[in-house]
Amino acid sequence: MTTVYTTHPRYTEHDLPQHPEHAGRIRSVWRRLSDSGLLARLLAREAEAISSELILSVHTPEHLALLEKIATLPRTARIDADTYACPSSNEIARLSAGAAVMAVDSVMTGEAANGLVAARPPGHHAEPDRAMGFCLLNNIAIAARHAQKAFGVERVLIVDYDVHHGNGTEAIFYDDPSVLFVSTHQYPLYPGTGAVTDTGAGAGQGYTINIPLAAGVGDAGYAAVFEQVVAPAAERFKPQLILVSAGFDAHWLDPLAGMRLSLGGYAHLSRELTRLANQLCEGRIIFVMEGGYNLDALSEGMVNLARALLGEDTHDPLGLPDDGAVEPQISTLLGRIRQLHRL
Repeated sequence: MTTVYTTHPRYTEHDLPQHPEHAGRIRSVWRRLSDSGLLARLLAREAEAISSELILSVHTPEHLALLEKIATLPRTARIDADTYACPSSNEIARLSAGAAVMAVDSVMTGEAANGLVAARPPGHHAEPDRAMGFCLLNNIAIAARHAQKAFGVERVLIVDYDVHHGNGTEAIFYDDPSVLFVSTHQYPLYPGTGAVTDTGAGAGQGYTINIPLAAGVGDAGYAAVFEQVVAPAAERFKPQLILVSAGFDAHWLDPLAGMRLSLGGYAHLSRELTRLANQLCEGRIIFVMEGGYNLDALSEGMVNLARALLGEDTHDPLGLPDDGAVEPQISTLLGRIRQLHRL
C-alpha cells in the first residue's frame, strides 16, 4: 500500500510569532515525521500552487481579489481579530490548498492508495467570500471540487473532527447533495455555528450532519459518535472519496479548547475512517491537517495518521488525562441526530 505525503517547505513563510497558528506548528510535524523514520515509507510530493480557476470553484471573485491584494502588503496585517496575512500569504495559501489537490491527483490516478497532507495555513473556516479563523483558502473544499471536476467523482464525504466547527466547508456545500459534510465539534465554541438543526438547504437538505459536543467529551464519546452516526451515514451515502479535516485540537492538552481526546482515541477515529474507505471506496481517503495548537499532540497525531494509513501500529506517548473527570453523557444527543437524519 502506497501513501502519498504532500507538503511544501515554504509554509513557514506565513508566520506571526506568538499567534496560535504559527510556523512552529508545521516545523514540529516535519521534525516528528523525520524522527519517526516514516518518511522513507511515504511517497513524498512537494505541493504546487493552485490556479485562480480552482480558487473560484469554491470562493467568490471578491475573496480572490482580497488574496491578491495581500501580495501588495508591505508588512503582516490582520484580516480580522483572529486571522493574519503576510505579503507572501497569497502564495502560501495557494500552496496549502495545492497540497490537498495534489493528494487527490495521486489517489484518484492510482499512484497512491491514500494520502496525508501536512499543510498550513489551515482551511476549514474559510467561507466562500471571506477568510477567518486562521484560514485563507478552504483547502479541503477546493480538493473536493477538484476531485469532482477533474475525475468525475459524484459523491465526496468530508468528515471534520477538528474541535471547531468547519463553518466554511459547511457554507460551501450547504445546498449540494454531492458532498456529505459531517462535523464533530465542541459547542459552544468558536465560531458559534454548527447546531444540530443545521442540516443543509434545498437539494442539499440532509447532507450536512452537525454533531455539537459539550466540553469534556473524550475517547468513549467520540467512538460512540463514529459508531452511531458517522459510519451509518457514510454507508448510506456510499462515497467515492473520503476527505478528512484532521484537527488535533480536541486533544486534552490543547490550549484553545476543552475536549478530552487522547492520541489513542484519535487513532481509533482514523482507523474507523480508513475501514470505511476500504469498505466503501476502494480505500480512497485523504487526511488534511487543520488545527492543533499543542505541538506534541499535533505532531504525534500526524505521525499516527501516517502509521494508520500505512497499516502500522499507532502509539500514544502522551497518555490519558489523570484528573479523574467523567465524560458528559451524549446518548440523548446521538439519539436526536440519528432520528433527525433517519440513521
